[in-house]
Amino acid sequence: MPLFRHSYSNSRSHFYGEMPSGTRTTTETHVIPGSSIQQDEDKGETSSLAAFKSNYEKLPHYLKYCLDYCYVVSVGSLRNMNKGNLVRLLLAQGLIPEEPGEIMEDTAENIINELIGLEMLHEPYLFNSQIKVSEFYEKSCLLEVEEQDFVSKAADSPIHACIFLFGEDLPPNFKSLLIRSLIIEFYSIRRWQTICGLQFLLVLKLMNQVEYLPDEVGDLVHLKYLYLRSCSKMKTLPRTIANLQKLQTLHLTNYSNLFQLPVEILNIKQLRHLLFVDFYGYSAGIRVPRGIGTLANLHTCTGVYAGAGIASELSSLTQLRKLDVHEVSDDHAGELFASIIKLENLVSLSLVAEEPWQVTLLPELEPFSPPPHLQELILRGGLVEMPNWLPSVENLTILELWHSNLLEEPSSVLQYLPKLKHLRLWEAYKAKLIGKEFCDVGGFPELETLIIASENLVEWTEIVNGAFPSLRYLRFYGCRKLRFLPEGLQNISTVQELFVGVLHIKTENRKRNCISHYLE
Repeated sequence: MPLFRHSYSNSRSHFYGEMPSGTRTTTETHVIPGSSIQQDEDKGETSSLAAFKSNYEKLPHYLKYCLDYCYVVSVGSLRNMNKGNLVRLLLAQGLIPEEPGEIMEDTAENIINELIGLEMLHEPYLFNSQIKVSEFYEKSCLLEVEEQDFVSKAADSPIHACIFLFGEDLPPNFKSLLIRSLIIEFYSIRRWQTICGLQFLLVLKLMNQVEYLPDEVGDLVHLKYLYLRSCSKMKTLPRTIANLQKLQTLHLTNYSNLFQLPVEILNIKQLRHLLFVDFYGYSAGIRVPRGIGTLANLHTCTGVYAGAGIASELSSLTQLRKLDVHEVSDDHAGELFASIIKLENLVSLSLVAEEPWQVTLLPELEPFSPPPHLQELILRGGLVEMPNWLPSVENLTILELWHSNLLEEPSSVLQYLPKLKHLRLWEAYKAKLIGKEFCDVGGFPELETLIIASENLVEWTEIVNGAFPSLRYLRFYGCRKLRFLPEGLQNISTVQELFVGVLHIKTENRKRNCISHYLE
């Protein structure tokens, strides 16, 4: 890299090639007549654009490569990316070195944070970890080429393709290109033969309805990252999935409740991230095969069902850092909690009740003791009361309570957590009135984001002077009865944004649609 790009006649399909280091820099930009780049030059570069270009040129190669690839994958994500997904994509492209004693995911996140600090990437405030590439990148760091120039350069260059109408306007030598990343969006996948013939493919991201995977997907032996979105009709994966011995990430979203992983998945010993994410976060957990504990390299395991003996196997996943379990019930809660306590590397835990929309209770949490390094805790389901051990989780930075329906105000337990930065209370508290006792002077010392959703809330009377000393973002969703904002809010000088969303919700489906954006 840097990148050269050609956009085919369908302007939303782009092919990016990696320029060999030292062959051309961004100061030698090739201009297509009439392009946006030429228009910018005609107007003269702004000081901000010039500064960005200068800073990009000064970046060490490893940061340039990572930033360039961040831009490529952001094209298929409307310019925004989840930080966790971005980390996994950088790993799959081989951009993160594996150093003894270092965790590659941590190295990748440190690189992303370094680019954020340099203002090459931006991180919005909400704690769904969305990352955005600077608006100046495309204007200053991307080399646009015509088709003839692209074809000549592409012959020996790694290519990353973002296609929005698969099958139309493809280059004539598409199957022979060194395509390393393929992102397809807004099109029903029919040309599997073409996809499965891409022998150098490392990343395959299918962003539209995926009804099945053919057996030939097992031919993609170099694949490290497989993402399938809207696979609600899919019941399982082909057994040839076992051929993907280099696969690091398997990520399915909006899957069928009948979906089951084939036992062959256990043969992929390099698997690090196993993610099953429903758009609403509440679907039935994926049935994983017995023996899941043999995947010793697993760092992420989300959207799984821990019944049928799986709960006890989780204790063998000693490298696990993020765990999300659905349909948690009394039948296996004891085994599940006993396993989680042994996961000393765990930093993120999510527990979802069997029917959280119906306010099904989570199992009794008092016997549970979380791992010492836990930083993120998500509880979806009814709670009789706040767990007594919660104030002792000193490293907690993110806490989400969904449909807890607590009768007791949760803040009395939460406001003295020393590192808590982001708090989401979604139908967590049934009261109509929030008083000034919600936060004492100096309470929530590090809290930056507070989100409240409540169909019952009528009024928040007062915020005492000196409360919420670090609050930056305050948001209300679905508070249709809320009449007044709290007196004293004007005294919090750190607040950057106040958002009040009035949602007139008539059906359960519309309710789900309203919050789905904030769950991804």
